[in-house]
Amino acid sequence: MSEEVARPEATTEEPVTTASTQATVIQAPGTTGSRTAGSLFRGGFGRNLGLVIALVLLCIVGVATAGDRFASGANVLTILRLAAVIGVVSIGMTFVITGGGIDLSVGAMVALASVWATTLATQQLAADYHWMFMVSTALLVGAACGLVNGLLVAYGKIVPFIATLAMLAGARGLAEIISDRKTQIITVNSFVDFFGGSLLGVPVLVWMFVLVAAAGWVLLNRTTFGRRTFAVGGNAEAARLAGIKVQRHTVALYVLAGLCCGIAAVMLMARTTTGSSTHGQLYELDAIAAVVIGGTLLSGGRGTIVGTVIGVLIFTTLNNVFTLNNLSISAQSVAKGLIIVIAVLLQQRLASRAT
Repeated sequence: MSEEVARPEATTEEPVTTASTQATVIQAPGTTGSRTAGSLFRGGFGRNLGLVIALVLLCIVGVATAGDRFASGANVLTILRLAAVIGVVSIGMTFVITGGGIDLSVGAMVALASVWATTLATQQLAADYHWMFMVSTALLVGAACGLVNGLLVAYGKIVPFIATLAMLAGARGLAEIISDRKTQIITVNSFVDFFGGSLLGVPVLVWMFVLVAAAGWVLLNRTTFGRRTFAVGGNAEAARLAGIKVQRHTVALYVLAGLCCGIAAVMLMARTTTGSSTHGQLYELDAIAAVVIGGTLLSGGRGTIVGTVIGVLIFTTLNNVFTLNNLSISAQSVAKGLIIVIAVLLQQRLASRAT
């Protein structure tokens, strides 16, 4: 029926050649082009461009205040190495927030995964067979914690804030019990050599971050899973009516976030050569900050992996600049808070304009 209606309309418009009609036809392309350009810069491209400009300005400040200490190749690799761990956690957080949730337990999950993967029993198996036993343990622990979060939120109908807050306390406490509040030293040299090494002059940890970010971008923007994530975060009821299994998808999002925490635990273990219940302190705040500054809506329905990556780099570079200039951690926290507030205010303004 829709095709039959559309054809007569097209035929009635073709013979009309009045001056007013011609003027309308001539003006329309220019108007459309300007609107397209405006919407482009107000959309994802504009947000990412603004983040890149902010990162460049921050780098200029770093060079101006710290000179060669900031601009050296060793310092750049240090920034990337520090950004890698929290970056992987932020990728998982991007999926959860885009899907309309929140996860306050990512830091505790990193700690629990690192402790469980560095117990004497696990390290003995890794030494006897392969270091993949340690990696598999960390990934399984992270995924299991994410599964519990997802089940509590999707089927237990517990608010994500409360469910993940409970996991934060429980996972951190379990990590302290397993480790007896002691730092567990990694004695499997093959594990440290592999993940602590470099490839083409770039640390393996940075390559892991790049691979996770690339996989996350493809998953979010080029797959059915990503489209369903946007739909669930935008309007869960409409997604359900459209045939999406919202509860199952919500569980999958939290499992994915837990899996990212397991990967981050492996990276942190390699960087520090330890497993500890104190690992991942305040990672949840850093991850949420990076996701928000990157352009992902806290209310869900819109997310960007590229923005999250740039947001992670901005905060890591900011910390590096503050450290090189001997500024206090308190000043860093104040700066982070201001950046988060500004980012949220800009999000609200852009959302009101779009509406």
